[in-house]
Amino acid sequence: MPEDFGLILDPSTRVERAGRILLGGTPFRIVTLSDDQAAALAAWRRGEPVGDDEERRLFARALVASNLAQPCPPTAALTRDADTVVPVRDRPRQLRRVLRALTSLPDSDYVREVIVVDDASSDRDLTARIVEDGLGRLVRRAVWGGAPAARNSGAAATTAPFIAFLDSDCVPEDGWLAELLPHFADPLVGAVAPRVVGLAERGAGWLARYEDVRSPLDRGTQSARVLPGSRVPFVPGAALVVRRAALGAGFDETLRGGEDVDFVWRITEQGWHVRYEPAGRVQHEHRTSPGSWLSRRAYYGRTAAPLARRHHAAARSLAVSSWTAAGWAAAILRRPLAAAAIVGTACTLLAQELTGVAEQPVREAVRLAGGGTLRSGLQVADALNRTWWPATLVAAILAPRLRPPLAAAALVPALLEWRRLRTPLDPVRWTIARLMDDASYGWGVWSGCWTEREWGPLWPDLGWRLIIETGEELVAAMLHGGTPASPPP
Repeated sequence: MPEDFGLILDPSTRVERAGRILLGGTPFRIVTLSDDQAAALAAWRRGEPVGDDEERRLFARALVASNLAQPCPPTAALTRDADTVVPVRDRPRQLRRVLRALTSLPDSDYVREVIVVDDASSDRDLTARIVEDGLGRLVRRAVWGGAPAARNSGAAATTAPFIAFLDSDCVPEDGWLAELLPHFADPLVGAVAPRVVGLAERGAGWLARYEDVRSPLDRGTQSARVLPGSRVPFVPGAALVVRRAALGAGFDETLRGGEDVDFVWRITEQGWHVRYEPAGRVQHEHRTSPGSWLSRRAYYGRTAAPLARRHHAAARSLAVSSWTAAGWAAAILRRPLAAAAIVGTACTLLAQELTGVAEQPVREAVRLAGGGTLRSGLQVADALNRTWWPATLVAAILAPRLRPPLAAAALVPALLEWRRLRTPLDPVRWTIARLMDDASYGWGVWSGCWTEREWGPLWPDLGWRLIIETGEELVAAMLHGGTPASPPP
């Protein structure tokens, strides 16, 4: 890590044994620290910078790489050298709005040039006039290529070392770039995404209120490194700032959806870090009419199969241990004693692994294995009702004894989420919207798998296993993961 960066522990990371053990990260792990590592961690938690000691900088990098900690770049690291690319096709009202925002916000000081890519609009002259009035530069495509092709055409016309991709149906808020650009002072950061929220001037419909708190574009309030299977598994391309050196071949133009997820996962596999920074915010005009909303959810689902072909397990709908899967399978089959026996065996085996690591290995094993199995019930229920719902429905029809647990899996998580999010919707309309959301997305997954003849998204990933390692092993694993093939000079 750069020596002038600060470091904060991720909110989900637990510290035990007076700062000698960390629990958390992606994937979840238990890390025992050396004396020097514990001292470094204590200093960083007091607000001290990473410092110039090489071993401590490597340790800091390993914590950030594994999502055990998050970086705090200094404000002085803010670069003022970016180009903005806005792809558009037949959206004159939205284009005027985004160009007005880009030229009026203080963040425009960080932008060299705004480039609008006309992706074969039906009224090209109108688009040209709007771009001219908005002080942008127009790049025209002869034929429609979709978002990936338009973004690539825009990137090819830029010269700045950083490219801010911003869709025409977005409205950036003040500070959207100022919060993101400092992260590029870390030479391994290849892309940074802001938080995408709903438009402030949204409609009053109940789907608009649902989208306000459950849009798939909104990745939450906590910063993170973007990794498959993590709290932030992907970020949308609707608003994304990319380092030119990390862009490579750009977005895959053969994909009709999911090209942003593919791009983020691809550069991550190459060793780049992709950051999610919710302090920067961009508003998005969500689809809120029932037809367009449902079709969009199905569209998202159809992207799962092509992503699975390229990234395999990263696109799976459920990732749990085989013990957790067996325990919940027994519970759904209404075999509570078998479920308890499975979870108890898992706790016993984990307690043996934790001997010498945790002060109370049995208690910690029950908390991790037992509590983790209970918490994973929401993931299992999500897979049953979202990705697997056609199979779940058939099972409920053919096996009446399965109907109560499957009904509970459909309703209980939705009501718990309604209570947690404190949504302005009443619980009935919230649950209906949630079930419609899941059903349309799952339909998209199955139809995409059938079209692509790729069934990976329908299979669970049961290879999860708790990692127990030392701080030195954490650093070694990070180094073994490599660095970008084309790091910046």
